[in-house]
Amino acid sequence: MINERMEKEINDQINAEFWSAYLYLSMSAWFTQRNLPGFANWMYVQYQEEISHGMKMFRYIHERGGNVKLLPIAKVDSEWKSPSDAFQSTLEHERKVTSLINSLMDTAHEIRDYATINFLNWYIEEQVEEEANADEIYNKLLMVEKDLAALYALDKEYSTRVFVDATLPAAE
Repeated sequence: MINERMEKEINDQINAEFWSAYLYLSMSAWFTQRNLPGFANWMYVQYQEEISHGMKMFRYIHERGGNVKLLPIAKVDSEWKSPSDAFQSTLEHERKVTSLINSLMDTAHEIRDYATINFLNWYIEEQVEEEANADEIYNKLLMVEKDLAALYALDKEYSTRVFVDATLPAAE
């Protein structure tokens, strides 16, 4: 059975993951409106990833005999000044998510919930990748944003990103 405090904090994180998904869907719409379909695709894949992250926690609470309590999702931003501004927001957001996951891990250690510690290790590793990806794209955009040909090339590159649900167990 999952600890009551841990259950509440993971439920809060489910909300944060779904909020993240909503934010990235909003960014996808913003890029679409600016005729940058590759960046829109990148954000749409990010949206799908965040939904899968929330669902992994959803399943975990149930596996541990707890109750999922879905909360309202707060409003997200819908306007950015530029592609680099959107990715700066992405990087800042991923850093915030990292701090939330670290806080969950702190609680799991404090209450000696070893199953949740093990479960959260996946998210710790995932956040390293999430921050690195956002940082890389943000810095590329800072270099090329005023060069429309380079921006077009980056946009084309990001159109090839596809969603792979890494939260599901591998097929045997």
